[in-house]
Amino acid sequence: MTGPTDLPTLPDARYGGLLGAARELQDRTVELRRALHRRPEQGLQLPETQQTIRAALSDLPLEFTAGRTTTSLTAVLRGARPGRAVLLRGDMDALPLHEDTGLEFSSDVDDSMHACGHDLHVAMLASAARLLASRVDSLAGSVVFMFQPGEEGHHGARFMIHEGVLDAAGTRVSRAFGLHVMPNTPSGRLQIRGGPMMASADTFHVDVIGRGGHGSAPQDAIDPVPAAAAMVGALQTMVTRRIGVFDPAVISVTRIAAGTTTNIIPETAVLEGTIRTLSESARTVVREELPRVCESVGAAHGCRVLADIEPGYPPTVNDHAVAQDVLALGQTVLGAANVEAIPHPIMGAEDFSYVLQRVPGAFAFLGACPPGLVPSEAPANHSNRVIFDEAAMPAGVAMHAAFALDALGR
Repeated sequence: MTGPTDLPTLPDARYGGLLGAARELQDRTVELRRALHRRPEQGLQLPETQQTIRAALSDLPLEFTAGRTTTSLTAVLRGARPGRAVLLRGDMDALPLHEDTGLEFSSDVDDSMHACGHDLHVAMLASAARLLASRVDSLAGSVVFMFQPGEEGHHGARFMIHEGVLDAAGTRVSRAFGLHVMPNTPSGRLQIRGGPMMASADTFHVDVIGRGGHGSAPQDAIDPVPAAAAMVGALQTMVTRRIGVFDPAVISVTRIAAGTTTNIIPETAVLEGTIRTLSESARTVVREELPRVCESVGAAHGCRVLADIEPGYPPTVNDHAVAQDVLALGQTVLGAANVEAIPHPIMGAEDFSYVLQRVPGAFAFLGACPPGLVPSEAPANHSNRVIFDEAAMPAGVAMHAAFALDALGR
């Protein structure tokens, strides 16, 4: 394994030795990461994962609270002096994939794999807890460690918020930080921006209802297939004419289904897909316009239309001031060459967005491209072949700890 090797000695006494201390914890970090990787669990109920984390941190002076409706785990570290509270988050759940990486610690669970790096997130957060616990005498305030299930489409952050994670320290969290490993970014590189960092993610389902008949006599039927086909183009035109170019929206029709054989005009057709936006205003427009467009096109073809939109995660929006602070912290902790202010968000989605709706904070990316691979050619997140460079983890551990120290020192 390789990673950033040109990182400087820290000039700021508040963060002195953080990266070195994170590297000293690397064996523990890797051990926990691999244990989690071997035994992935999906969704909101991750009892084995929860127990593994709790056991790994059992020797630390942490106050643990288990979730009531999910297997979330909240741990609070109280400093020697009173003060504000800061939140650090790691998501715990895996994906429904069969692993094909060939790693010696590959998943032992059929059709379940940590293909999005959540095992690294948890391991880095656990080691950050250990690092901060070693400095508890210098802490003024509390650190809330948010070990969250159900990020992969299950709204796990929202469950934890409803159960009080933002007030777990007895005072409202004043700042929050999370990060995500990226196999298509050079290992150890921190990326962040102020404002929108990731998109919202809603899904839509449209039933187009006509009248079936014989394929030789379409005049005696009401064919839903051309109506559905027309909707695909109409939705793309709607985006370009109703949404401003500086407030992007993406509608992707990813599934069209109709019919059973070659000589039957079906009674129904189905469209399904995803909606991505970078603002709540654009999101609202699309959610209002999509049913209207589909219903109007359907009416023009004589079809009845039932359009349903399932709300997903909101946009992940970084507080500008906090993002700037993370950028400066990264330059101090990791070195300027290993920190990048990215110009554009990505259209993926993340449920840390629920936290950032309520607390000033930031979400960052941490490069973890495996050695020997070009970042653009490495298998991506959610691939059954994705591999992450474990040597990037000390950078994540150090950044979690630095964020907490900085937030509590303000």
